[in-house]
Amino acid sequence: MDPILSLKDARLTLDGNAGRVDILHGISLDVARGETLALTGPSGSGKSSLLMLMGGLEQATGGSVTALGHDLTAMTEDQLARFRREHMGVVFQSFHLIPTMTALENVATPLELSGQADAFDRAEAELRAVGLGHRLSHYPAQMSGGEQQRVALARAVAPRPDILLADEPTGNLDGATGAQIMELLMALRKSHGATLILVTHAQDLAAKCDRELRLRDGRIDPVLKDAAE
Repeated sequence: MDPILSLKDARLTLDGNAGRVDILHGISLDVARGETLALTGPSGSGKSSLLMLMGGLEQATGGSVTALGHDLTAMTEDQLARFRREHMGVVFQSFHLIPTMTALENVATPLELSGQADAFDRAEAELRAVGLGHRLSHYPAQMSGGEQQRVALARAVAPRPDILLADEPTGNLDGATGAQIMELLMALRKSHGATLILVTHAQDLAAKCDRELRLRDGRIDPVLKDAAE
């Protein structure tokens, strides 16, 4: 079966104040449809940058990134935005909710933009699924951090994405709340059949995934990679 995501010698080099900086060095990996994959490693190892490449949020400066058979490195910014809207859901450590919109509006707006006729009905259903049926008309400032991350989860899964990307989704939450969010994330992924790629520092969260890839200095740690295979 063809992988849902495939990277071949993917590289990322960015311009910094001190000149060009190599972030990722020739990453090659395949992700199977329906797989849950944890990207781990110390701060600065490149795991969030790798996640951004997978989502087309950063353009690889070398090699190729293919998702659902489409070469992301060959797409324009508009094409990438359209592809993400149709096929990907993204959850960040910072919730990125629109402060002037209610929880219901935050979840429904991306659905409306993609032409979903039942945008508000689907948004309400997803918010109820994450336990926020009583918060539909509340604004982000009226909700706790855990509740805001639940809204972000509902927004990410409402379009039924093929691929769900999560960058430290529990990083801004206390331990108990973070554990609840991870349980929800795993349950939502399973119920919607999405492929989940998760960046985390927490080993207990990584252990919940089918596979773990540890990054070090912009490369996949060969010891852990060999052990996983």
